[in-house]
Amino acid sequence: MAEGTGFSIHRQPGFTAIAMLCFVLLYLPIILLVIYSFNAGNSIAIWEGFSWRWYQSAWENEQVQEATVRSLIIALWASVISTSVAVLAALATTRTRKFKGQSAVFAMINQPLMVPEIVTAVALLIFFAMIKVATGYTGLMYLIIAHAAFCIPFAYLPIRARLQGMDLSLEQAAADLYATPFQVFRRITLPQLWPGILAGAMLAFVISLDDVVITEFVKSAGQDTLPTYMLGQLRRVVTPEVNAISTALLAISVAMVIAFTVLSKMKN
Repeated sequence: MAEGTGFSIHRQPGFTAIAMLCFVLLYLPIILLVIYSFNAGNSIAIWEGFSWRWYQSAWENEQVQEATVRSLIIALWASVISTSVAVLAALATTRTRKFKGQSAVFAMINQPLMVPEIVTAVALLIFFAMIKVATGYTGLMYLIIAHAAFCIPFAYLPIRARLQGMDLSLEQAAADLYATPFQVFRRITLPQLWPGILAGAMLAFVISLDDVVITEFVKSAGQDTLPTYMLGQLRRVVTPEVNAISTALLAISVAMVIAFTVLSKMKN
């Protein structure tokens, strides 16, 4: 077959038009949300001039402040816990010989990605409800544990990919020089693995920060996070303040994703 005569999706009739339409449908609503977050009026659909009014309103709103702090605390702890578990899981599935059931272990680690989130949320609701009845404790720890469990595969995948792309020769050389497994990990593996760990932690942080379904099912009274607070506002009166909060979350998420992409491509 002559070079360049093979099948290429890019050369199919209408590909460019369909691709552009998909991008428009995906990003136009987001662009409009950002634009109307600067609307001077009360409407989310009628432009009445440029203003920082709603950003100031969100900044001074005590409920928004409390929900933001709560969201950051939960996301921080969830990312730390999920990333720690993900590192151990990645080491166990890439730095050992193949064993029977390894595919099943990989599937179990990534279970939250395959099972509908609503199913996970209902299961956690029932499980934590039993613990609440038995202990009487209704604190934030339930949300932290739920978010951490859900975020494990998001942290695991970039860490595992990083480990699989690392050269084993340095670790083998250190072992030949009588370094203990812990010394090999601390002095050889961990320094090379840091970009993957940071990328996984940031991805877990963003997933936890944006989560609505699991939070809505697991949280107790007075434990609204920023996304669930926004959901509650949408059920009442919708103002551009919600647009302003959404734009702020979007900016954080985009910054974290960019950092995740950069760290994932680092070689050293």
